[in-house]
Amino acid sequence: LALQAAHRGYVMESGLITMEGRAADMLNDPRVKAAYLGEG
Repeated sequence: LALQAAHRGYVMESGLITMEGRAADMLNDPRVKAAYLGEG
C-alpha cells in the first residue's frame, strides 16, 4: 500500500539503503515483489 501512495520508495536492509527509485517502478520490480510482497 505504501508504494501505491508514495512517489519515491526506499528499501533498507541491515540499516543500509539497498534500493531507491520511483515507487511505481519499485512496485513492479520482481526483486521487490519476491522479497517484500511475497510474490514471484
